[in-house]
Amino acid sequence: QVQVVESGGGFVQAGGSLRLSCATSLRTFSRNAIAWYRQAPGQERELVADIRTNGSTNYADSVKGRFTISRDNAKNTVYLQIHSLKPEDTAVYYCNAAGYYRDSYFYPRPGFWGQGTQVTVSS
Repeated sequence: QVQVVESGGGFVQAGGSLRLSCATSLRTFSRNAIAWYRQAPGQERELVADIRTNGSTNYADSVKGRFTISRDNAKNTVYLQIHSLKPEDTAVYYCNAAGYYRDSYFYPRPGFWGQGTQVTVSS
């Protein structure tokens, strides 16, 4: 069974920074598109950022300029660097380790989610 493990969340004040990590046991990691999602209480899970195998990236408008997604294929890990955190960034952040693109939009595959990591931002 594929393991996907997110880490790095925490409780921070507005304006602070965090770096989230998503480590996976997938041997095909370097050939997979990867994405970060988040889900706030009472809301649907939303796509935050995704990264293709060639390193090209996409971001939700709400996080552009503050979030940076990157990948280290040697470590089977994808990162999400977050700066200038806002209270509305409070959510559980999830990684999907094997998505695909259709019309340039990232779609997650079931079975490749981690358990999530909580990010809480105080005002």
